[in-house]
Parts: sequence; structure tokens; C-alpha cells
Amino acid sequence: MSTGLSGLVGAALPGFAVAGAALTVLPWVRPEDDRARMALGAISLALMSRYEAWRWLETLPPLGFTADWLVGIIFVLAESLTVIGHGVTLFFLSRSQNRSPEVDANLAWWQQQGRTLPLVDVFICTYNEEATILEKTIVGAMAMEYPNFRVWVLDDGRRPWLEALCHRQGCRYLTRRDNAHAKAGNINNGLNHVSQLSNPPEYVGILDADFVPLSNFLTRTVALFRDPSVGVVQTPQHFVNPDPIQANLAVPNIWPDEQRYFFDVIMPSKDAWGLAFCCGTSSVIRFAALRKIGGFPIDSVTEDYLVTLRMQQSQYRTIYLNEKLSIGLAPEGLAEYATQRSRWCLGLMQIVRGPLGPLRRGNGLPWLHRVSLVEAFLYWTMSFPFRLLCLLVPICYWWLDIRAVKAELTDAVWYFLPYFVSQIAVTAWLGEGRLLPIMSDVGQLLVAPEIIRAVIAGLLQPKGQKFKVTPKGRLRDRLSIQWRLLARFSLLLICTLGGLIVTFLTSESRPIEEAGVLCLWWSWYNIGVLALACVVCIEQPRYRKDERRLSREPAMLFIGNRSYDFDVLDYSTGGLRLRGIAPAAIGTRVIVRLDRVQVEASIVRQGAGDFGLQVEGDRARNEMIRHFYSSHHGHGALKVRAWQVAGAVMRRVFG
Repeated sequence: MSTGLSGLVGAALPGFAVAGAALTVLPWVRPEDDRARMALGAISLALMSRYEAWRWLETLPPLGFTADWLVGIIFVLAESLTVIGHGVTLFFLSRSQNRSPEVDANLAWWQQQGRTLPLVDVFICTYNEEATILEKTIVGAMAMEYPNFRVWVLDDGRRPWLEALCHRQGCRYLTRRDNAHAKAGNINNGLNHVSQLSNPPEYVGILDADFVPLSNFLTRTVALFRDPSVGVVQTPQHFVNPDPIQANLAVPNIWPDEQRYFFDVIMPSKDAWGLAFCCGTSSVIRFAALRKIGGFPIDSVTEDYLVTLRMQQSQYRTIYLNEKLSIGLAPEGLAEYATQRSRWCLGLMQIVRGPLGPLRRGNGLPWLHRVSLVEAFLYWTMSFPFRLLCLLVPICYWWLDIRAVKAELTDAVWYFLPYFVSQIAVTAWLGEGRLLPIMSDVGQLLVAPEIIRAVIAGLLQPKGQKFKVTPKGRLRDRLSIQWRLLARFSLLLICTLGGLIVTFLTSESRPIEEAGVLCLWWSWYNIGVLALACVVCIEQPRYRKDERRLSREPAMLFIGNRSYDFDVLDYSTGGLRLRGIAPAAIGTRVIVRLDRVQVEASIVRQGAGDFGLQVEGDRARNEMIRHFYSSHHGHGALKVRAWQVAGAVMRRVFG
């Protein structure tokens, strides 16, 4: 094909046709329609296959022991394995499961039985979290609207102040002499303890130290255990604070956290295929089934996934309830973000190498579970190296004249654009914009080297790896720059820009021959991704440990015998911001009433059109915690609009 403008427009026509069809059809089709999911997935897979056939048949350098061929074959293998993994994901996305109607039906059934609801022991697992974090989780757990439960704080830090806090809040405290097997060992110690009580539980709820359950957490999850084959009910993880990408790009109110697509789109689809898995926190597990498999497995640092696989061997299912029933803390910094992701990756590698690996014969795993494990394996092992190769291949072309892809721009547009547009359209339709390409690429780049190291460690030495806790709750009251990451991305950015500049200055003909035009367009995209990654490395200060929630609910203030009406602008577990002029001087003690909550507070700040209150005393703080994490805040999804995200990012970069 010609590389002229007319040739480029002609090459883009199939991509434009796919985009036009998507814009015409998708607004009228519901993501809940499995037939539409299957049809769109089939179209996307067909376009994916068309692109991959072109890559293998027409774009490889000539066969031979040359730098072009070696880099080209490594690149196409990584790309193809990544695409295969994504193809498996598309296959699983052809179905989705919504269990909320089942919960409603089962709740009616429970009520008709007229008997005491089953006993649930809720385990709060902790190692080194601060009191302000644990206080919220304990208070929220104790306030659950379920008639028959106990709360246990499992303290692997052996901290006297935490034992005292548990006594004050009325929950049970349990510790052990050592930290053998980390979180799994801690939970197993709790299981052994409650199994010896005169009234052991029927179910066990698992909460991480920073995950506060909403008041209806147990009511909604326990209802699904009406089916005796259900071993685990997993719920999604929602976060009260922005993750590092949201915070550092200043998009927390218009761009969802990085895990939303997984919990809101991927997991309901996994559930529809019987492939949902335990994610640890915010889950409820059948106690008898857990005892049958010997408690939480200790073979992997992601012991929760192994719980599902062991349950499957014993004919117990893991199901997924996609309702917002708990709220926790996302990783607050890039270092914590990398720690969490690399631990997940390491755990999956340990599972793959273990007796329940997908290629192990005779381990009793159904073939769909094997395919799902292979899908996860390809994601961790291929997509991150492929993202790095996408940066390095153009650099190798500009600086070393290594031509890993032998294609003209028009050919690439002809084959790649329809495939790319179909992927964007399907994921945007399914996830309501929760997944945007450039944002996903930035997220992968931030942790790619750590993930690659975790893959190598998990595959070569699966045993003896330590469980690394993700730190939470640190005060970040100043600007922080991740210099190592910034240097890494700056170097790649300089190499890309430098390659373009040097090439244009030294040879005017080379950039427009064969792969040169393709590399030029490719490099400009990489420059955008790297620039955003550099911005994310500049971590913005977070001045509050207590996250604030925007609100428009009414509040009533009482000072002596007088009352005043105000509108709440936002509030946290420690205070409120109200619209208007304070009715008294700073320092005045007041009583504030919100909905069913009435607490003591004091006026601490007066602004131009608003003023602040700080709640007074432990009882008032507990009431605010219950209000902050009450069930009526448990629903509502962020509507993502790509143009708003783009505008906010541009303001962050150039503002």
C-alpha cells in the first residue's frame, strides 16, 4: 500500500467502519445481554486473529541469526502470547452473573424459616497497621446489622494497645507466639481457636485491617449460603482513598481506581463460568468446608486463590456478589502499589509451580479452572514484558537500526486499527469507560520491572518466599518524588525523543522508509505514555489521614437552646465542613445532628463561605465512623467520560 495521504485514508477505512458500527449499535445494547456479549466478543476475536495472522505472515524480518530477526521474533512472541491471554479473557467476558436477585430471594426464605440466623465469626487480620485504621474497621464490624456474629481481631503484631482497644470496643482479641506462615498462619490460628469453643461458627468472615464492612455485609453474603455447595462468597474491594495514579494525575473524582474493571467486569464474568475466586478480604467462607481442606493453604503468598482451588477439589464453589459491602484503603504510594502487585504476581507463580498448577495431571482441577489459571499466568508473565518491549523496539530502530517489525504504516493501519478499535469499543462498553488504553499502559509501566522480578522468583524458587505486607495509613504531608522510577522513565523518554531528533537531523530519507513511518507514529504514542508516567512519579501530598466524603445532606446545629440548619459539603470520621457562616466563634462547642447521628463537636475553622467542625470524644468518633461506612452509602458507580479524564490529565501536566 502507498504511504501517501490517500493510501493512509483508504487503509483506515476498516477501522473507521468498526468505530462507526460501535457508535451506532453499542448505545442501544445492554452489557447484561449475554447474546450481545458473545456476538461482540466473536467479532473482536475475529479481528484479533486477522491482525495476528498478518503479524506472523508479513511483518517478520528475514529468517536468520541477525539482530533484526532475534528482536523481531522475541517481540512477536511476547505480543502473541499477550493477545492469546486477552483472547481468553474476551471468551470469559461473553457471560456475566448478577447475584443480587438471588440474595433478595434468599433473604425472604431465611425470614420465612423463623429460626436463628447462623453464627458468623469475623476475623480482622492485622500485623502492623496503626490505631486509626484498626479503630474504623473494628467499629464498623461491631455495628453490622446481623443478629448473630462475633468479631475477632487477629493480631500478629502482639500489641498491648490493640488488645486494650478491642476491650474498649467490645470485640475479641487473639494473638500467637510467632508469625509463622504470615497471614495464612494467623487465620489458621484463629480457626483452631474458634473450633475448640463450645459454639463454633458456621461461617467465617475475613477482613483485612483496613477494610471496614458496611452494616449489611453479613446479611447480604450469608444469604447466598442457602445452597450447600457454596464454600466462599467473595465481594468486591472498594476504596475510600485514591490510588497513586488517581492521586498523582489529579483525577480521583472522574477516573475510577485501578481495580474497578477487575471487580466490576472481570469477576462477574468469572462467576458466570464458575471461576470466581477468593480474594481474601471482604469474603465469607463456610467453616466446615474450610476445616475440611485444612484451613488456609500456606503454599503461596496469595493463599486466598488457593482456598478456591482447594475448595473446588472438595466440590465447594466460590461465588461472587458484586455489591459494595466494604470499603478499604488503596495503596497510597507507588512503592506500596508495586509491593501489592508483585505479591499477587509471586503468589500466582507459586500456584502454577505447585500441585494445583494448570498443567499438573491428576490434581482434580476442571479444565476451565486450568484455562483460567493459564489466562492469569499469561497476564503476569507476558503483558508487562510486552509493554516494555513496546518502548524498547522503536528505540532500537532509531539508535541501532534494528528493524523488528517489517511493515509500512498503511499496512499496519489496515490490520491493526480494526482490531484496536474493536478492543477499545468492547472494553469501554462492558466497563462503562473504566479501562482506557493509555491509562492502563501507564499502570503497567509503573510496576513492570518489579513484576518481571516476581515472575522469575516465583518460577525459579517458589518455596521460601516471604509475605510482604502493603503499608497503609502513612501521613504524606509533603511532595515526594520517586527518583528511581522517574529516572527510569526519563531515560526512556530521552532515548525516544533523542532517536527521533538524531534521525531527522542525520538522514531525511530514513524516517519515511518502510518501518520508519510506523515507528514514528508508535514513538509519539510512547512519548505520551512516558510523559504521564513521569508525572505519576511526582507524588502529591495528602494532608489528611481521614478521607473525606462529599455530601449534600442536611445538618442541624444546636448551641444552647438555639438550633441552626446547614448543608454538609463534606465530612470524615473526625469532622464536617458545612456551607455558610458559623453561628458562633471558633472553639464553641456544639451538638450536630446528621440523619440518625447526633454527636458533640466544636467549631474549628471559618472560611469564606464554609466552616469546619471537629467531633469530640470517642463516642462521637464511633458514631461518625458508623455513619461514614453505613449501608446507604454503599451504591453508586462513577460514570467515566474519556474527555473529562483527558482534560484533567492535561491540566495536571500543564497546569
